[in-house]
Amino acid sequence: MGLFSVALTIPGWPDVVGRMEAIKTDPQRRIGQSEVQAVLAMTDRLSDLDDEFGGRYARPMAAAFLVNTVAPYLKASASSETRKSMMSAASFLCYLTGWMAVDEGAHGRAQEYYVKSLELAGASGDHMTYCHVLRGMSVQAANLGHGTPAVRLANAAAEASPESSPRMRAFLAGQQAHSYALAGEKTNALNSLREAERAVNQAESQLGTFGGFSSATLAYSTSEVRHALGDVKGSVESLHDHFCLRDSSDKQRSNLIFSSLLAERQLQMGHLEAACSTWGKVLDAYPAIHSGRIDGQVAKIPSLLAPYRSNSVARHLLERSRDVSVN
Repeated sequence: MGLFSVALTIPGWPDVVGRMEAIKTDPQRRIGQSEVQAVLAMTDRLSDLDDEFGGRYARPMAAAFLVNTVAPYLKASASSETRKSMMSAASFLCYLTGWMAVDEGAHGRAQEYYVKSLELAGASGDHMTYCHVLRGMSVQAANLGHGTPAVRLANAAAEASPESSPRMRAFLAGQQAHSYALAGEKTNALNSLREAERAVNQAESQLGTFGGFSSATLAYSTSEVRHALGDVKGSVESLHDHFCLRDSSDKQRSNLIFSSLLAERQLQMGHLEAACSTWGKVLDAYPAIHSGRIDGQVAKIPSLLAPYRSNSVARHLLERSRDVSVN
């Protein structure tokens, strides 16, 4: 799977622009915009599968599509406009596949997909995807507890952003806030969080097609900042806010990830039965999800509840979590 590298060299935007222009083409094959649209449509389907069923389920399909279909398209003859469009579509698919690999737990492989996505984004002039990939890399680093690299990547994403719409500012500032908090930079974390709050208040009610940042997302970011700064109670309050603000378009995987975090933090506060209730809902939906990250969170339940086995509610959930993990 490869190991996550905190020292990964990230190519800057000027370094990747045009880098892949010299790629050899296959004169026996030609593509047009219909092939580009097919890749975009397939990427949407794969993204939905990832959201609903997890990275371990969706990534093998995405990887196979990249190798068997998209790679030959990149080598085919095409007009300049079509070639750029195909590289842009491939860039976003690489980014999505890297996101899936993170959820799968294959962090080194995810970084490889991310770097390839950056190269394709530069080759196609897709500045927006380039920015999103850097933010995604920061999310990966933050979730693994690497605060300083997360800050470096989040700041690089903000500096590279080709636009400054309220939604995009919130999207980037929220990640900067979490990264700063993990790195112990409280002042910068709170300043970035306030920037995200201001931007969300300014943003239109309609979310973008990807990378949308809503009030629910802001509540989750606030929870992560508070927890990283040692405010467990505030973190739980913000997670409750997040669940109140979620809508029907939010996906099952994120629901289970955030619910697992909520249960762990409820237990930290000494709210044992509330934690068990939250974990119970996670276990109800867990068998349908193929996510390495959720696997890891469920696997922690027995050890976290072991000190409370004298409590009948905790004991029941502990046994149930063991049964689910085995099955």
